[in-house]
Amino acid sequence: MTASAAARPLMVLRDLSKRYDSSAGSLMALDGVNLEVLAGEFVAVVGKSGSGKSTLLNLASGIDTPSSGEVWIDGAAVHGMRQSELARWRGRHLGIVFQFFQLLPTLTVAENVMLPMDFCATYPARQRRARALALLAQLDIAAQADKLPSALSGGQQQRAAIARALANDAPIMVADEPTGNLDSDTTRQIMQLFADLAGQGKTVLMVTHERDFGPYFTRVVTLADGRIRAQGDGAAGIGRDDRTDQSANRVRHA
Repeated sequence: MTASAAARPLMVLRDLSKRYDSSAGSLMALDGVNLEVLAGEFVAVVGKSGSGKSTLLNLASGIDTPSSGEVWIDGAAVHGMRQSELARWRGRHLGIVFQFFQLLPTLTVAENVMLPMDFCATYPARQRRARALALLAQLDIAAQADKLPSALSGGQQQRAAIARALANDAPIMVADEPTGNLDSDTTRQIMQLFADLAGQGKTVLMVTHERDFGPYFTRVVTLADGRIRAQGDGAAGIGRDDRTDQSANRVRHA
């Protein structure tokens, strides 16, 4: 990657706010956030339960729409897209990894990885299975390709979910606590996978509770009360007070 490519903002959030209104009143989940994420960065978003982490991820990925502000991804105005445009745009430009994997249980692992290619037609039909198998091999689970997800361990399912997120070769990976259900050894392996992807030029934005893995990140962004309170080098680590409640702040699925 060239220095100029590394310095290019791939994700730009401008004065981004999200208000949720209900009969109980209004909640400002995100309040005037400004953030740039550069190509090749591995950025962690941390904060306590209710700080706005998942809301930020939802807005950045087009799963939810902002009350005000702008979301620019690789030059595209995501905030201005119609719902009919968003799903196909997301399939081509974002790879999304959820904590609970979200693999379709009646499809094999290879078929799950092929789904984004089928939906967006990014590769000719005759090439899709071969690409899926190559991605599974890259993630060391090629032997599981023709099994159903239920036959895999949690770590293997998360690797399959990462392979699916990579299927369309999207420039950005967005992950919501992807190691929340994994043991410590598998967590380290998954964190290294994401770090390697960033090293290969992918941009990774991750909500995480893993305070011991700060050195994997190029930057740590701390949210509190819907606002960015701090940013720092990942090597400095993540403070204990920024650890999240895993039962809260899940990305809402569209």
